[in-house]
Amino acid sequence: QVQLVESGGGLVQPGGSLRVSCAASGSISNINAMGWYRQAPGKQRELVATITTSGSTNYADSVKGRFTISRDNAKNTVYLQMNSLKPEDTAVYYCNAKKTWPRIVNYWGQGTQVTVSS
Repeated sequence: QVQLVESGGGLVQPGGSLRVSCAASGSISNINAMGWYRQAPGKQRELVATITTSGSTNYADSVKGRFTISRDNAKNTVYLQMNSLKPEDTAVYYCNAKKTWPRIVNYWGQGTQVTVSS
């Protein structure tokens, strides 16, 4: 099992910045990728950004150029730096860890609220 604990959410004004963190623990040795997803009220959960163990990143078009995902392998932690935040970025942000061997398994954190409002 993998445990994921997010932190760093909160309230920020439009145009502001925020960084959320996700610390992984437990059986983390064969995690292939980690990432962030978000879910706004009344909407489906959507991908925000992912990063593989080799450092390859992938972003949703809506956040490209504004958000940066990174990881500290020594701390088993993944970060999401969010700049130029917009009200439409308001959502619960969930950390994800994915294993692909011997089968695909996704692990989720409990979520952290990010609210962008003046």
